[in-house]
Amino acid sequence: MSQQSVIQQPATTPISDALFAQLRTTSIFSSLKDEELRCLNGLEEIRLQKGDILVRQGEIAHNFWVLLEGNMLLSQTMPDGREMEVTSIPHGNAFGELPLLANIPNAVNLRAEGFCHLVQINEEGFWSLMTTCPDVRKAILGNMAKRFQKMQSATIQQEKMASLGTLAAGLMHELNNPGAAARRAASQLRSNLQRMHELARGFSERGHTAEQRACLTALQDRVLAVKSESCLSSLQQSDAEEMLGEWLDGHHVAKAWEFAPVLVGSGIQPNDLECLSEVFAANELAQPIEWLEASASSMQMVGLVEDSVARVVELAQAVKSYAHEGQGGVQDVDVNESIHATIVMLKHKLREKNISMTKEFAAGMPKLHCICSGLNQVWTNLLDNAIDAVPATGGSIYVRTSMHGDEVQVAFEDNGSGISKEDQERIFDPFFTTKAAGVGSGMGLGIVRKILESYDGWLTLTSESGRTEFVVHLPKDQRA
Repeated sequence: MSQQSVIQQPATTPISDALFAQLRTTSIFSSLKDEELRCLNGLEEIRLQKGDILVRQGEIAHNFWVLLEGNMLLSQTMPDGREMEVTSIPHGNAFGELPLLANIPNAVNLRAEGFCHLVQINEEGFWSLMTTCPDVRKAILGNMAKRFQKMQSATIQQEKMASLGTLAAGLMHELNNPGAAARRAASQLRSNLQRMHELARGFSERGHTAEQRACLTALQDRVLAVKSESCLSSLQQSDAEEMLGEWLDGHHVAKAWEFAPVLVGSGIQPNDLECLSEVFAANELAQPIEWLEASASSMQMVGLVEDSVARVVELAQAVKSYAHEGQGGVQDVDVNESIHATIVMLKHKLREKNISMTKEFAAGMPKLHCICSGLNQVWTNLLDNAIDAVPATGGSIYVRTSMHGDEVQVAFEDNGSGISKEDQERIFDPFFTTKAAGVGSGMGLGIVRKILESYDGWLTLTSESGRTEFVVHLPKDQRA
């Protein structure tokens, strides 16, 4: 505490006439009899200059004050270190009773706005006042009630603002995924168009036979009919890419292992390309296959742009109907396709951390007759949490769909550090997060649970060191 001068007034020394007159003008002591006022215990005078600190936030409370002259500035230190001014205390007021009565540390900082003259009463003197002076006790408790009400109102307002800020930040985060995906798709489309222009020029100069045109046209019609990547399990996709990559490599096609995933995504298998190898010479085969790959990639990118725009529209509608749950279009949702689309949208985050993604989609999953935009948000939040949880190297995520009786289950498992037992009890509380500062808002899982409740579903958690699994439980028969 920085103070310019402190004058201590021993209990045995009578209060001076000047100080007596000043104390008499304050509301808290105005009702005391003269002999009661002159016998105050534990009293000392304090004089502060501008900027001097009387008490700091978090310190243990030991005193009660009456401000005789000047104004005191009350402020709070925020979690990020910023100091936020709350209010100003004018002269004639008493303060400091709340932490003494509640036995809590000081919740604020107190600093002199200019010259200030105060009377400080120590803890012993304060409790003497409370027990021997009913009028003072009544005034102090009245002040405390008013301050507590103001503090409660301020806290509620801060929580409202924090909630709005968190929801706005969450919305921007949700919008960023489809926005970034659409931007990357547009860039890939531009590249594909340039490649196809160069290939088309070469085709026009060289010309094609009727057999070559027929084979290439049939294959192109096939890949153009596919708007998005085929929904395959990780093992199925890996096997298909390896088979097609080996076929392309065996026919001396450059970029064979780069083309294979795109062609597999459009449902192309090695036997589908046999007609090309039959009508094109070995040294001519690369160009028609690159043309086919560019066509397939372009359609996939168009599908991704469409999905991204649809996702933005869904998010906008979700914001509009957040307070009016249940409004919106009902449709048949393929759970496997819905999760696959979410994984595609978050592929860039998986690549950034080099995460191994394993998908196990059960065959014959029933379609859910419901509003799908909420489920998309569930998948996004759970997958995004898993991505954040896995280590920087060697991260792996396992997504599994299955049927258990009349219940659809979707599991998201990661090999992160796990969630402690203590944190598991609070994981769904608003604003609680185990992520680093600035990474998590603490709202995601609470929103997930609220969405699942609207589907008559629920979420379970199993976590230990090196393994965390969230399982979504949804009734097969959804209410319309």
